[in-house]
Amino acid sequence: MPVTVPPVIALRDVSIGYDDKPAVSGVDLTVRSGDVLALIGPNGSGKSTLVRGMLGLVPVLAGDVQMFGVPTSRFSERHRLGYVPQRHTVGGAIPSTVEEVVASGRLTHRRWFARANANDRAAVGEAIEAVGLSDRRRSMVATLSGGQQRRVLIARALAGRPEVLIMDEPTAGVDAESQQSLVRTLLSLVSSGLTLIVVTHEIAPLRPVLTRVVAMRSGQIVHDDRLVPTVELVTGDSGDCHDVAVPLAEVSRIGEDVTPWLDPTPGTTGLEY
Repeated sequence: MPVTVPPVIALRDVSIGYDDKPAVSGVDLTVRSGDVLALIGPNGSGKSTLVRGMLGLVPVLAGDVQMFGVPTSRFSERHRLGYVPQRHTVGGAIPSTVEEVVASGRLTHRRWFARANANDRAAVGEAIEAVGLSDRRRSMVATLSGGQQRRVLIARALAGRPEVLIMDEPTAGVDAESQQSLVRTLLSLVSSGLTLIVVTHEIAPLRPVLTRVVAMRSGQIVHDDRLVPTVELVTGDSGDCHDVAVPLAEVSRIGEDVTPWLDPTPGTTGLEY
Protein backbone atom coordinates (compact mmCIF):
# COMPACT_ATOMS: atom_id res chain seq x y z
CA MET A 1 0.00 0.00 0.00
CA PRO A 2 1.27 3.52 -0.76
CA VAL A 3 2.54 5.47 2.23
CA THR A 4 0.53 8.60 2.99
CA VAL A 5 2.81 11.56 3.70
CA PRO A 6 1.25 13.98 6.18
CA PRO A 7 1.21 17.69 5.35
CA VAL A 8 4.04 19.72 6.83
CA ILE A 9 1.50 22.03 8.48
CA ALA A 10 -2.21 21.41 9.07
CA LEU A 11 -4.65 23.77 10.80
CA ARG A 12 -8.24 22.78 11.52
CA ASP A 13 -10.79 25.35 12.75
CA VAL A 14 -7.99 27.28 14.46
CA SER A 15 -8.37 30.48 16.45
CA ILE A 16 -5.29 32.44 17.56
CA GLY A 17 -5.12 35.58 19.64
CA TYR A 18 -4.00 37.58 22.63
CA ASP A 19 -5.52 37.75 26.13
CA ASP A 20 -8.15 35.18 25.10
CA LYS A 21 -9.33 37.51 22.31
CA PRO A 22 -9.05 35.88 18.86
CA ALA A 23 -7.32 37.85 16.12
CA VAL A 24 -7.62 34.86 13.78
CA SER A 25 -10.65 32.56 13.88
CA GLY A 26 -12.01 29.47 12.17
CA VAL A 27 -8.94 28.93 9.97
CA ASP A 28 -8.41 25.74 7.97
CA LEU A 29 -5.09 25.52 6.15
CA THR A 30 -2.98 22.69 4.79
CA VAL A 31 0.60 23.22 3.62
CA ARG A 32 2.26 20.34 1.81
CA SER A 33 5.90 19.67 1.11
CA GLY A 34 7.09 21.78 -1.81
CA ASP A 35 4.45 24.49 -1.48
CA VAL A 36 5.69 28.04 -2.01
CA LEU A 37 2.88 30.01 -0.45
CA ALA A 38 2.27 33.73 -0.13
CA LEU A 39 0.02 34.83 2.71
CA ILE A 40 -1.46 38.19 1.76
CA GLY A 41 -4.00 40.66 3.10
CA PRO A 42 -4.38 44.21 4.41
CA ASN A 43 -2.80 45.39 7.64
CA GLY A 44 -4.59 43.85 10.61
CA SER A 45 -5.95 40.92 8.60
CA GLY A 46 -4.15 38.39 10.83
CA LYS A 47 -1.30 37.26 8.56
CA SER A 48 1.53 37.59 11.05
CA THR A 49 -0.62 36.36 13.92
CA LEU A 50 -1.43 33.22 11.94
CA VAL A 51 2.20 32.28 11.30
CA ARG A 52 3.24 33.18 14.84
CA GLY A 53 0.48 30.92 16.10
CA MET A 54 1.79 28.10 13.90
CA LEU A 55 5.20 28.55 15.51
CA GLY A 56 3.87 28.64 19.06
CA LEU A 57 4.79 32.30 19.55
CA VAL A 58 1.14 33.35 20.03
CA PRO A 59 -1.46 31.28 21.92
CA VAL A 60 -3.74 28.98 19.92
CA LEU A 61 -7.13 29.51 21.56
CA ALA A 62 -9.07 26.78 19.76
CA GLY A 63 -8.74 24.15 17.05
CA ASP A 64 -5.97 21.76 16.07
CA VAL A 65 -2.48 22.58 14.77
CA GLN A 66 -0.17 19.83 13.53
CA MET A 67 3.41 19.91 12.30
CA PHE A 68 4.50 17.01 10.11
CA GLY A 69 1.48 15.04 11.34
CA VAL A 70 2.21 15.65 15.03
CA PRO A 71 0.11 17.92 17.30
CA THR A 72 2.12 20.96 18.32
CA SER A 73 1.78 19.98 21.99
CA ARG A 74 3.94 16.92 21.22
CA PHE A 75 6.07 18.31 18.40
CA SER A 76 9.70 18.57 19.49
CA GLU A 77 11.63 18.77 16.20
CA ARG A 78 11.65 22.56 16.03
CA HIS A 79 14.80 22.53 13.91
CA ARG A 80 12.63 21.37 10.98
CA LEU A 81 11.09 24.86 10.92
CA GLY A 82 12.96 28.06 10.09
CA TYR A 83 11.59 31.52 10.84
CA VAL A 84 12.66 34.92 9.53
CA PRO A 85 10.87 37.60 11.58
CA GLN A 86 9.54 40.93 10.35
CA ARG A 87 12.70 42.93 10.90
CA HIS A 88 14.59 45.15 8.50
CA THR A 89 17.94 44.96 10.27
CA VAL A 90 19.89 42.70 12.59
CA GLY A 91 19.86 44.31 16.00
CA GLY A 92 21.87 43.60 19.12
CA ALA A 93 23.98 45.44 21.67
CA ILE A 94 27.09 43.33 20.97
CA PRO A 95 28.80 43.92 17.59
CA SER A 96 28.71 40.69 15.59
CA THR A 97 29.99 39.40 12.29
CA VAL A 98 27.81 37.79 9.65
CA GLU A 99 29.26 34.41 10.55
CA GLU A 100 28.51 34.85 14.26
CA VAL A 101 24.89 35.83 13.67
CA VAL A 102 24.31 32.95 11.26
CA ALA A 103 25.96 30.51 13.67
CA SER A 104 23.27 31.30 16.25
CA GLY A 105 20.86 29.45 13.96
CA ARG A 106 22.56 26.19 14.94
CA LEU A 107 21.62 26.44 18.61
CA THR A 108 18.53 24.25 18.17
CA HIS A 109 20.83 21.37 17.18
CA ARG A 110 22.98 21.23 20.30
CA ARG A 111 23.02 21.91 24.01
CA TRP A 112 23.57 25.57 24.77
CA PHE A 113 26.97 24.93 26.41
CA ALA A 114 28.30 22.62 23.68
CA ARG A 115 30.91 23.89 21.25
CA ALA A 116 30.25 24.05 17.51
CA ASN A 117 31.38 20.96 15.63
CA ALA A 118 32.33 20.35 11.99
CA ASN A 119 28.68 19.79 11.02
CA ASP A 120 27.69 23.11 12.58
CA ARG A 121 30.47 24.95 10.76
CA ALA A 122 29.52 23.33 7.46
CA ALA A 123 25.86 24.29 7.90
CA VAL A 124 26.81 27.91 8.65
CA GLY A 125 29.06 28.09 5.58
CA GLU A 126 26.36 26.60 3.34
CA ALA A 127 23.75 29.05 4.64
CA ILE A 128 25.98 32.07 4.06
CA GLU A 129 26.80 30.85 0.56
CA ALA A 130 23.11 30.24 -0.19
CA VAL A 131 22.29 33.93 0.38
CA GLY A 132 25.32 35.15 -1.56
CA LEU A 133 27.29 36.64 1.32
CA SER A 134 30.38 34.43 1.37
CA ASP A 135 32.61 37.42 0.69
CA ARG A 136 31.12 39.24 3.71
CA ARG A 137 31.11 36.43 6.24
CA ARG A 138 33.64 38.18 8.50
CA SER A 139 32.12 41.65 8.02
CA MET A 140 30.36 43.35 10.91
CA VAL A 141 26.64 43.10 10.34
CA ALA A 142 26.18 46.79 11.16
CA THR A 143 28.20 47.71 8.06
CA LEU A 144 25.83 45.90 5.68
CA SER A 145 22.94 47.39 3.74
CA GLY A 146 19.37 46.73 4.81
CA GLY A 147 18.92 44.16 2.05
CA GLN A 148 22.10 42.35 3.04
CA GLN A 149 21.02 42.28 6.67
CA ARG A 150 17.75 40.68 5.61
CA ARG A 151 19.80 37.99 3.87
CA VAL A 152 21.77 37.46 7.08
CA LEU A 153 18.49 36.75 8.90
CA ILE A 154 17.54 34.27 6.18
CA ALA A 155 20.94 32.59 6.45
CA ARG A 156 20.51 32.31 10.22
CA ALA A 157 17.26 30.44 9.67
CA LEU A 158 18.80 28.27 6.95
CA ALA A 159 21.72 27.31 9.19
CA GLY A 160 19.30 25.08 11.07
CA ARG A 161 18.70 23.20 7.79
CA PRO A 162 14.91 23.50 8.04
CA GLU A 163 12.43 21.71 5.83
CA VAL A 164 10.00 24.63 6.05
CA LEU A 165 10.99 28.30 6.00
CA ILE A 166 8.50 30.93 7.19
CA MET A 167 9.29 34.55 6.32
CA ASP A 168 7.44 37.63 7.54
CA GLU A 169 7.54 40.56 5.07
CA PRO A 170 10.96 39.72 3.57
CA THR A 171 10.79 42.43 0.86
CA ALA A 172 9.64 45.27 3.12
CA GLY A 173 12.00 48.20 3.34
CA VAL A 174 14.56 46.96 0.80
CA ASP A 175 15.29 48.32 -2.66
CA ALA A 176 14.49 46.66 -5.99
CA GLU A 177 18.01 45.29 -6.45
CA SER A 178 17.90 43.66 -3.00
CA GLN A 179 14.48 42.21 -3.79
CA GLN A 180 15.83 40.66 -6.99
CA SER A 181 18.76 39.19 -5.08
CA LEU A 182 16.34 37.74 -2.53
CA VAL A 183 14.24 36.15 -5.27
CA ARG A 184 17.33 34.53 -6.80
CA THR A 185 18.19 33.11 -3.38
CA LEU A 186 14.67 31.78 -2.84
CA LEU A 187 14.52 30.22 -6.31
CA SER A 188 17.68 28.28 -5.50
CA LEU A 189 16.32 27.15 -2.14
CA VAL A 190 12.94 26.13 -3.52
CA SER A 191 14.58 24.13 -6.31
CA SER A 192 16.36 22.12 -3.61
CA GLY A 193 13.00 21.14 -2.08
CA LEU A 194 12.43 23.77 0.61
CA THR A 195 8.81 24.48 1.54
CA LEU A 196 8.25 28.23 1.85
CA ILE A 197 5.58 30.39 3.50
CA VAL A 198 5.90 34.14 2.96
CA VAL A 199 3.81 36.81 4.67
CA THR A 200 3.79 39.78 2.32
CA HIS A 201 2.07 42.88 1.00
CA GLU A 202 4.15 42.84 -2.16
CA ILE A 203 3.55 39.81 -4.30
CA ALA A 204 5.13 41.10 -7.51
CA PRO A 205 8.80 40.76 -6.47
CA LEU A 206 8.17 37.19 -5.30
CA ARG A 207 6.00 36.11 -8.22
CA PRO A 208 8.69 33.98 -9.95
CA VAL A 209 8.89 31.79 -6.83
CA LEU A 210 5.26 31.39 -5.78
CA THR A 211 3.00 28.42 -6.46
CA ARG A 212 0.09 29.36 -4.21
CA VAL A 213 -1.57 32.41 -2.66
CA VAL A 214 -3.71 32.51 0.47
CA ALA A 215 -5.58 35.76 1.10
CA MET A 216 -6.79 36.86 4.54
CA ARG A 217 -9.25 39.48 5.67
CA SER A 218 -10.54 40.24 9.18
CA GLY A 219 -8.80 37.24 10.72
CA GLN A 220 -10.11 34.70 8.24
CA ILE A 221 -8.94 33.08 5.02
CA VAL A 222 -11.05 34.41 2.15
CA HIS A 223 -9.23 32.81 -0.77
CA ASP A 224 -6.79 29.96 -1.27
CA ASP A 225 -5.72 28.95 -4.74
CA ARG A 226 -2.87 27.84 -6.93
CA LEU A 227 -1.12 30.24 -9.24
CA VAL A 228 -0.82 29.86 -12.97
CA PRO A 229 2.89 30.54 -13.53
CA THR A 230 2.74 31.02 -17.30
CA VAL A 231 0.31 31.93 -20.04
CA GLU A 232 0.29 30.63 -23.59
CA LEU A 233 0.50 33.24 -26.32
CA VAL A 234 0.08 32.81 -30.06
CA THR A 235 2.68 34.90 -31.84
CA GLY A 236 3.83 35.53 -35.40
CA ASP A 237 2.27 34.56 -38.71
CA SER A 238 2.97 30.89 -38.03
CA GLY A 239 0.66 30.85 -35.04
CA ASP A 240 3.35 29.29 -32.86
CA CYS A 241 2.50 29.00 -29.19
CA HIS A 242 4.91 30.09 -26.50
CA ASP A 243 4.73 29.86 -22.72
CA VAL A 244 5.73 33.15 -21.14
CA ALA A 245 5.88 34.42 -17.58
CA VAL A 246 2.76 36.21 -16.40
CA PRO A 247 3.52 39.95 -16.00
CA LEU A 248 2.72 41.41 -12.61
CA ALA A 249 3.89 45.00 -13.04
CA GLU A 250 0.36 46.28 -12.55
CA VAL A 251 -0.30 44.39 -9.33
CA SER A 252 2.65 45.17 -7.07
CA ARG A 253 0.38 45.66 -4.07
CA ILE A 254 -2.71 43.50 -3.93
CA GLY A 255 -3.21 42.94 -0.23
CA GLU A 256 -6.28 45.19 -0.08
CA ASP A 257 -8.15 43.53 -2.92
CA VAL A 258 -7.32 40.24 -4.59
CA THR A 259 -10.07 40.41 -7.19
CA PRO A 260 -8.00 42.04 -9.98
CA TRP A 261 -5.86 38.96 -10.38
CA LEU A 262 -7.83 36.04 -8.95
CA ASP A 263 -9.98 34.26 -11.49
CA PRO A 264 -13.50 33.93 -10.01
CA THR A 265 -13.81 30.39 -11.32
CA PRO A 266 -13.29 27.98 -8.40
CA GLY A 267 -10.09 25.98 -8.63
CA THR A 268 -8.28 28.37 -10.95
CA THR A 269 -6.15 31.43 -10.44
CA GLY A 270 -4.85 33.77 -13.08
CA LEU A 271 -4.55 37.30 -14.30
CA GLU A 272 -7.29 38.86 -16.33
CA TYR A 273 -6.53 41.65 -18.78
